Amino acid sequence: MINTGTILVTQEILALIADIDEFKGAWRALGTLAPERLSALRRVATIESIGSSTRIEGSKLSDRDVERLLANLEIKSFATRDEQEVAGYAEVMELIFRAWEDITLTENHIKQLHRDLLAYSEKDAWHRGNYKTSSNSVAAFDEEGKQIGIVFETATPFDTSRLMTELVGWLTAEREQRRLHPLLVIAVFTVVFLEIHPFQDGNGRFSRILTTLLLLQAGYAYVPYSSLESVIEQSKEAYYLALRQTQGSIRSNAPDWQPWLGFFLRALQRQMKRLAGKVEREKLVLPKLPELSLRILDHAREHGRVSIGEIIALTGASRNTLKQQFRQLVEKGHLVRQGGGRTTWYTLP
Repeated sequence: MINTGTILVTQEILALIADIDEFKGAWRALGTLAPERLSALRRVATIESIGSSTRIEGSKLSDRDVERLLANLEIKSFATRDEQEVAGYAEVMELIFRAWEDITLTENHIKQLHRDLLAYSEKDAWHRGNYKTSSNSVAAFDEEGKQIGIVFETATPFDTSRLMTELVGWLTAEREQRRLHPLLVIAVFTVVFLEIHPFQDGNGRFSRILTTLLLLQAGYAYVPYSSLESVIEQSKEAYYLALRQTQGSIRSNAPDWQPWLGFFLRALQRQMKRLAGKVEREKLVLPKLPELSLRILDHAREHGRVSIGEIIALTGASRNTLKQQFRQLVEKGHLVRQGGGRTTWYTLP
């Protein structure tokens, strides 16, 4: 079983969590950002995430290469393994951003997402979507893509299925019982997933996709607009060191979670501060919107669409008041009206 009883919640960890959660709350001001600039932030962050996450695993494609590839993604024909990996990563990221609410983290869904991640990787066709059948270990690579050493040994194929069932069961229980802060749950899930290394290939990239999914499901709605993968790439040595220090003790009676928790939370803080800095630098804030308008935009961001009926049920506001709010949001470019009559709904631009 996963022993989280040895987690020591230090003052540093408490301060990091408080800082991240404060920004999580403040992100509701997103409703006051110019829609076209918001879209630009997300696009830049997506390119950075895809480029960084694949380079951590040895890809040589620059962010500019990734951007060019994404512009022609509909071609579905990719010349190199690096391009195949980028294409798969991009499609799964888009799926996560679009449908995170509907994805239950079961073993079957984990396998399906892994299959989609490697959908274009011809070399991986034989194993994608299935747990590993031969031993693998985590290697570190230099900037030229050369392997520079083994970071740590991983679970055996024989143990993988049992350990993954245990991990997913632990995640489900922790989410229900809420004994640990959600960020600590996500951190532990990620490091144990990487310690198991359940698939033959793609585990590193996949762990970062699962981290994004879990953060969105925990209410950290800003994550698509700032690249956590880019932060990790720029701290790659510290990333591998934290993994090695924690993973070596996970199966012991006294796991040392602190190295990984510290790295993970500091990376999330850097991700958050980068986004805060971008918003501040670009001066994207428009005149403050009413509280009711912010709640409407919050709902649209979280669910992909919003209707007057949903906001009546959520807030108890009158239909006439909401009609006025929705009309103003459409006029200012914050929402787009869809459908008509009783079936009218609204989406973000």
